[in-house]
Formats: sequence, C-alpha cells, structure tokens
Amino acid sequence: MSRGGPRRDGVPAGPGSAGPVTARGERRTRGWQDSLREYALDVRGSVRGGERGPLLVIAGLIVIWIVFQGLDDKFLSPRNLSNLSVDIVGTGLVAVGIVFVLLIREIDLSVGSVSGLAGAAFAVLNVNHGVPEWLAVIVAVAAGTAVGAFHGVFHAWLGVPAFVVTLAGLLIWNGLTLYLLGASGTINIDEEGLVASLTSRHFGNHLAAYAVAALGTAGYALAAHRRRSRHRAAGMPYRSRGEVWLRTGLLAVIAFAAAFTLNRFQGLPLALLIFLVVLVVSDYVLRRTRYGRRVYALGGGVEAARRAGIGVERVRVAMFMVSGTLAAVGGLFVASGLTSASPTTARAAGSGMLLINAIAAAVIGGTSLFGGRGSPWSVLLGVVVIQSIASGMGLLGVQDAVQFMITGGVLLAAVAADALSRRAQARRGRP
Repeated sequence: MSRGGPRRDGVPAGPGSAGPVTARGERRTRGWQDSLREYALDVRGSVRGGERGPLLVIAGLIVIWIVFQGLDDKFLSPRNLSNLSVDIVGTGLVAVGIVFVLLIREIDLSVGSVSGLAGAAFAVLNVNHGVPEWLAVIVAVAAGTAVGAFHGVFHAWLGVPAFVVTLAGLLIWNGLTLYLLGASGTINIDEEGLVASLTSRHFGNHLAAYAVAALGTAGYALAAHRRRSRHRAAGMPYRSRGEVWLRTGLLAVIAFAAAFTLNRFQGLPLALLIFLVVLVVSDYVLRRTRYGRRVYALGGGVEAARRAGIGVERVRVAMFMVSGTLAAVGGLFVASGLTSASPTTARAAGSGMLLINAIAAAVIGGTSLFGGRGSPWSVLLGVVVIQSIASGMGLLGVQDAVQFMITGGVLLAAVAADALSRRAQARRGRP
C-alpha cells in the first residue's frame, strides 16, 4: 500500500504525495511496475507480520483445483463449476451469519438445526397445510429470527454462555424439526415452485452474467477510489492509484472468467446472484454503518465497547438474530437443492456437518475465532474451498468417512493458522 507516512525508500511522502521527489523537486508518478512491486512487498510484509490475506487462500484454492483436475478432468468443466456455484450458497449463507457472531467473539452451534427447522417448517406449512409458498417462506425465515433472538436473550441478558445456549438449541431445534416431520417422513416440495426455483433457475441470457461481472468490478473500483480519496484528504494511509487499478484489473479478470464459464453451461444461477447480493449488503452494514463499527468494537473488547457507550447486550442479541435469520434462509436453499425435507436431512444438519462446513468457510476465509477481524466476503473464498474439496472427492467416489476426516483436518488447519496469526501479531505489539 502507499502510505501517508515515510516510504520504504526513506523519502517522506505526505498525504498528497503521488511518488518520490526527484532532484529537481518534481513529482514522479509511480508506474505499474512500482505499484506491483510495492503491492508484493506489502503482501510479504503482511504474511511475515502474521496477517492472513485472501491471496494465501486463493493460492490454496488453485492447488486444490489443480490436484482434482489432474485426478478427474471433469472437475473444471463448466457443468461442475456451475453446480459448484449453486452448491456453495446454502452453506455460504449460514456461514455469513456465523461471521456476525464470530466478530463479537461468540459462537452459534445451532445454525445447522435452525436451517433444518426452516426447511421442515416451510414444507409442512406449504405441502401439508396448503399455505401459499411466499407466506410459508416468511414464516420459516421469521422462525429463524425468533430462534436467534431466543439465544441472544439467554446469552446477553441472562449471562448464559453462548456455547451452552446454542448447544442446547442444537438439540431442541433438531428435535422440533423431527417432531414437525413426524410420521409423514419425507415431504417433497413443488419442483416448479418458488423455493425449488432458488437453486434450479438460471439466467440463460449471456448478458446477465457479464452485466453482474461488470457491475461488481465497477462497484469495487468506485468504492476503492472513494476510500483512497477520503484517506488521502484525512492524512491517513492510502493505496496508490496504480495499486487500486491493479486490484480492479485482477477482480475483472476473475469476474469475467467466471461469467464466461457459467455461460458455457446454463448461464448465471439465481442462487449465486442472491448470495452475492447478501454478501454486498452484509459487507456494507458491517463496514459502512455506525452499527457495523459497534460490532467490530465489541469484538475488540467488551469493556472498552461498554465504556464507549455501546449497548453490548442489544448488539449481542442482534447478532444472534442475524445468525438465525441467515441460517433459516440457508436452510431453504438446502431444501431447494433437495426439493424435499426429511428426517434424514434434518439429522444430518443437526448432527453438525453443515455447522462444521459453515464455521470452516468463515475461518478459512479469514474471519478470526477470537473476534474483531473478518468480513462477509471472507465466506466466499472459504466456502468455495470447502465445496471444491467436497465436489472433487464426490467425483472421485471417496467415501463419506474420508471426506469427514479431510474436512475436519482443513478446519483444524484453519483454526491453527488463526491462532498462530494472532500470536505473531501479539509479539509485534499489535491487537
């Protein structure tokens, strides 16, 4: 990054500097090579300083893709990648809710059961009782919000540890799900209905995928330049213009390559579009609003946040409500992919596989288990890593027992990396 303080070459650079000062007192604008070199130095310094950036996750993802493509050439086919983009959504939405809770140094172990409860509630209301789909969806999502509020009140106002409250919730809501399904067992939902279309609908017009790629790239470029201008005007550290364009260019390459790949199969999936919208909105709330700053402040320290006038209890309850809501929405996407709700899937969700994948996605992407660090966008990379492993092993016919062991190992490695990162920063006097 281009900083407002002294540069690495020892030449002072004020907030308005565009580059080092030559012997004639003229400003020399840094070119692409200088920006690329400076960006590489920043990345290397961050890694040595104990920070985990997205580039490390991307590097790991590339290795995973190369390995599985070498073992099965169907792995990187447009069909499999398109299916992958849909499969990540259910777990990804649950993981976004987990991020909100992790940011305040808490955990929600009930999200798998809540997602199963939402799917079962929708199926029972719509299929067994004839409730319109749109109303059944609202009731299912509202149930997730109510469950989150229930957990938050017990934790924030009664002082029960979040681990205990949500562990009890895991059992309670899983039991309620099985009770709702009852003797009827599997309930098949309408394959042409609203919920089923969440994962089956694709925008076949090629312009749709390219428009989303262009809009995302332009939005990032605009936000990055505005942030750079604000930091520069305030005398704060800011990125060079070259680095901003370099990042924008890399994003454009990835976005348009993804759009091209999706268009080679069935086009842009509706599920992926919804997931991206949720990520954008969540990131905006956390990074661009006063409420989001309170969340990060609470994650940095409870007492400091309380002394700053933050309503700690209210924020905690709100975060568990967000987690419950997104768990319910994710559960509807899971039910959509299966086009059914059944005791088998309810037990699978409640037993912890969905929970483990959601936590792993958040932590692998860079959200800290120790609070105060992370963003919803970290989920995107993390869940792609998790689902890529699952997809690759599925193509190879690897048995479930091995998949569980590998997923558990990946989660353990991510948590260990998080702990080592925090320790390295503590040695350097950083929070």
